[in-house]
Amino acid sequence: RLSALAVDLGARVAINAGRSWAYARLASMCGIVAYLGPDEAIGFLVGGLKRLEYRGYDSAGVALVHGGGPGAPPASFEVVKRAGKVVNLEAALAAPNGAPRPKLGIAHTRWATHGPPTDVNAHPHLSQNGRIAVVHNGVIENFAALRESLQRKGYTPVSQTDTELFAHLVEDVQTKEKLPIDAAVRLALTQVQGAFGIAVISLDEPDVLIAARRGSPLIMGVSDPSDSSAPAAYFIASDASAVVEHTRHVIYFEDSEMAVIRPGGYEIMTLGNVTLTREVEQLELSLAQIQKGSFKHFMLKEIMEQPEALRNCMRGRLLVPAVGTDASPPGGQGPRICFGGLEPLMPRLASARRFVFCACGTSWHAALVGEYLIEQLAGINVEVEYASEFRYRNPILQKAEGDEDIVFVVSQSGETADTLAAAQFARRKGILAIGICNVVGSSIARETDAGIYLHAGPEIGVASTKAFTAQITCLTMLALKLGRYRGVISEEQFTEHVRALVSLPDKMALIFEQADKIYEMSRVYRYAHNFLYLGRGYNFPVALEGALKLKEISYIHAEGYAAAEMKHGPIALIDRFMPVVVIAPRCDATYDKLRSNIQEVLARGGTVIAITETDNDDLDAECEYVIKIPLVADFLSPILTVVPLQLLSYYIADMRGCDVDQPRNLAKSVTVE
Repeated sequence: RLSALAVDLGARVAINAGRSWAYARLASMCGIVAYLGPDEAIGFLVGGLKRLEYRGYDSAGVALVHGGGPGAPPASFEVVKRAGKVVNLEAALAAPNGAPRPKLGIAHTRWATHGPPTDVNAHPHLSQNGRIAVVHNGVIENFAALRESLQRKGYTPVSQTDTELFAHLVEDVQTKEKLPIDAAVRLALTQVQGAFGIAVISLDEPDVLIAARRGSPLIMGVSDPSDSSAPAAYFIASDASAVVEHTRHVIYFEDSEMAVIRPGGYEIMTLGNVTLTREVEQLELSLAQIQKGSFKHFMLKEIMEQPEALRNCMRGRLLVPAVGTDASPPGGQGPRICFGGLEPLMPRLASARRFVFCACGTSWHAALVGEYLIEQLAGINVEVEYASEFRYRNPILQKAEGDEDIVFVVSQSGETADTLAAAQFARRKGILAIGICNVVGSSIARETDAGIYLHAGPEIGVASTKAFTAQITCLTMLALKLGRYRGVISEEQFTEHVRALVSLPDKMALIFEQADKIYEMSRVYRYAHNFLYLGRGYNFPVALEGALKLKEISYIHAEGYAAAEMKHGPIALIDRFMPVVVIAPRCDATYDKLRSNIQEVLARGGTVIAITETDNDDLDAECEYVIKIPLVADFLSPILTVVPLQLLSYYIADMRGCDVDQPRNLAKSVTVE
């Protein structure tokens, strides 16, 4: 039956080539890098763009400032832009001819919002007089009004982008008000509605770099401040991965802040021209963390890193004595779970009327698992919302003391636009907002009242893997802590559950021993047009996540359903060309019903791939393939059952010749509406 399936599908389809934080509008998925310093700028700019490729983009460009110094020719721009990958841009750049190269420049990777990905629409964009160059992340919401106003004044845009309009706007303000470039940029930004992260250079002041943000992440890297013997170098980037190779010293810009950088130093101010003093912080990121090493793709590396990511997620938070000893964790008897930033809020969390989780994509699936965990283990009512819907439907939220609603926002990057907006919406309503994210210093970390860092390590592949299992791990720890605090679970149950959680990384590592089997499965299923994923209870969200992973990176249509819903429509789709993945651990209370679902699929000629436990042989004779995971309690099973689905998606996508780490039309941080 297996070989027949391969032949039939092949005929129909071609292969397509201790650590919480406590801390008291929308950007695009583009990437910004800029440099001003003693060295040639081009190496940093191109290298930085390559580090940002994982964010998703469709074109790239650079602008360099030549000349302009004492005894040098008049300042001029070298602007090179190309649709497609950074390598296209790199090939188009002029070869070094021995002459000094510019030491100031800006660069950009664009994810199209206004106008298709073309050389003309790529950034940087120039003002009409050709003396100002701009790169911009974000969406200018009053784009149409600005375009009409500028056209009436005689400006003629050559691209379809909103960013070019900002370059013209700065020129217009500077010409009309006779201002230096920094003041002209600041005044122009007061006329912009929407989100932005920008970098600006000007031929009138060829040694000045300007950066500003509102809603879109932006950081400034500085060379070692303690080394006074070397000339200072300054790096602007939308992501720390672009600067970590050059410096660990950074300043995170807050909303509505602007930096004016010159060779002798920098000034940071608000867009209202109030000077600010900001501390230089140390990056926790290392270069090794954002390199593939011996792995073919970042996604595969990150799948394989998950056992260690879970250990890091639990380290310092989950305090448990060794089995068979009488030792207790410091400061208390028996196992404990500690979230430093949440400890002062535990009484409020434990007495809350309801938790509302807001998230998007994979994080939304993790939040769905969290709903099952918290309701089952802690007895607190939970609702899970798409952040994009929550923020616009005026939800009813209660803030009565001792009977309040609390909003949790979940995001890997901490920059997801709709999720960030949900947190801001909640806080405007006076509702406590808790963040769960992976990136230290991200916007969600700064815009919420308290929260939990995942500490899963950098995730470069667009399709999230280790962040998903780390999110569920954090939610499991939170559910157990609240359950014990509220007396829903006994001390004995708590101890048993905590020990089981501690054992998960080692159990997860055992699943990778079946990687070859999953690889062989993928050789057949890479030909499929459609997949169906079924699960129940804790593993219903895993079915959704498995389907999302497959469609994200292999471009195969896939749907996830609660298994009981199959009879309410999806069963009409089942035939021999549609593989059905059923997550059927025997620990699931509805296991017998899942077996019935498998029989219903088989009765209609479907092919079943089952996920179950190592000691369960019930499904071996019924299913085409059975992938087995170590025995765990039902509430812990999603952390393991998702791993075979991640590997299946990865191998299928790779065999189909897809760009696994940078799937078409997708970006790592979805920061546009």
